[in-house]
Amino acid sequence: MTDRRSFMSSMVRAGVALPTLRASAFATLFRAEDLVRGKSATEAADDESYWSQIQMAFDDDRTIVNLNNGGVSPAPTHVLDIMMRDLRFSNQMPVDHMWQVLEPRVEQVRRDLARMFGCDPEEMAITRNASEANETMILGLDLKRGDEVIVTNQNYPRMITTWEQRARREGIVVKTISFKVPPPSDDYIVEQFRAAITPRTRVIEVTHITNLTGQILPVRKITQMAREKGIETFVDGAHAFAHFPFTRDELDADYYGTSLHKWLHAPIGTGFLYVRRNKIKSLWPMMGAGPSQDDNIRKYEEIGTHPAANHNAISLAVAFNRGIGMERKAARLRFLRDRWAKRLLAENARFNVLTPLDDRQSCAIALVNIEGIETPKLQQWLWQKHKVMTVAIVHPEFHGLRVTPSVYTTLDEVDLFAELMIKASRQGITV
Repeated sequence: MTDRRSFMSSMVRAGVALPTLRASAFATLFRAEDLVRGKSATEAADDESYWSQIQMAFDDDRTIVNLNNGGVSPAPTHVLDIMMRDLRFSNQMPVDHMWQVLEPRVEQVRRDLARMFGCDPEEMAITRNASEANETMILGLDLKRGDEVIVTNQNYPRMITTWEQRARREGIVVKTISFKVPPPSDDYIVEQFRAAITPRTRVIEVTHITNLTGQILPVRKITQMAREKGIETFVDGAHAFAHFPFTRDELDADYYGTSLHKWLHAPIGTGFLYVRRNKIKSLWPMMGAGPSQDDNIRKYEEIGTHPAANHNAISLAVAFNRGIGMERKAARLRFLRDRWAKRLLAENARFNVLTPLDDRQSCAIALVNIEGIETPKLQQWLWQKHKVMTVAIVHPEFHGLRVTPSVYTTLDEVDLFAELMIKASRQGITV
């Protein structure tokens, strides 16, 4: 396998010829690689000389602390610059520059994403976000009245709403299951799904990692269990892709939807839909496509006029992540998670972290609450008083602040969050 330095060198050389890259785009990554050469991912996780170089790739306002990168993340400056350059180029003569020059380059994007995910490019559709990808799955499968679909009450609300609309309109049955937070084991989660299956079950929709607690679910076990029973499994990977290392084959997934403006750091409004090749014909697109496209993954990209600049910049974001390396990236994210979470747990028993702090069940995202303090008010206090952004999660069965650092997050920012939480637990808050 090509090492990171060789890969980055090839990107710099390619930048001379390829309009989608600049020779300077990877200078920071190239310098940074020498700082951790020979170190394992775990050993590099706390090497601030390396991560300070990565932080320089982002042009962020350090007067505010963004710990909501699970919602949407900033793109590295050079990714944003390439998108803006192509938008300006498109604007000069859209019918030629956008449609004839830039749009065909989506095939390179398809190839790059497919290589990263571990699938055939002919199984990779470029979408605008996870919702578009997931709704294509939800709305595209033929179901009849009385057919059952299993979801959890931790699925993303928009996906649940879409299933419920099908129930109102077509008479399908949506069965919602629950599981403990945190769950006692992977087998426990699988059994919750298994117990809900009946002879009428046709689909299971499962989140790869929940947007609420950051719990990584045992997708492979669920998909294989379902396949044995002839049940389709849709995987909502909105918060997973480029967050921690995995491939299609490790999940054994037939369908997968994700956003790329979260963990890949691609421009806002980018995502992908994976459909295993032998499933493409039976999954309808959301917008009409001709019969000649029945077996063509591109039928899911028939969405009307859209900017080519956004999706073309995905390839540069892929290269940025490859330059860091997914193992190293995940190790850093878990290091940042543990830095604040374990400090709070050691502080006093009022802190409750509802996300398992281990490498298999979680990564950057974790959920925390303070006993006796209302989560929404705590979120407001952190943001309005101290400019620290988190997300207030209020679920019928649990609540807490969702805390999500990223590769550009500094130790000072993580420590500031922990110190403010300790202050809140000792002195209370005033919103």
